[in-house]
Amino acid sequence: MRLSTRNQLTGTITDIALGSVMASVKVELDGGGQVVTASITKEAVKELQLEVGSAATVLVKSTEVMIGVE
Repeated sequence: MRLSTRNQLTGTITDIALGSVMASVKVELDGGGQVVTASITKEAVKELQLEVGSAATVLVKSTEVMIGVE
């Protein structure tokens, strides 16, 4: 599959927390130990057959990037 989204981060699913409608999916990124959490529908988890330990690609599409300093 080819996508226009440039921010594609590969990693491994480390946790899936299912709610009644939504799910929280944690992906540990390759090469750094950083974790990205995505909130997706429970239905999407089932349709994509997501499982802990599976490889996944995190796609980030945003119109804003913010930076904060103290």
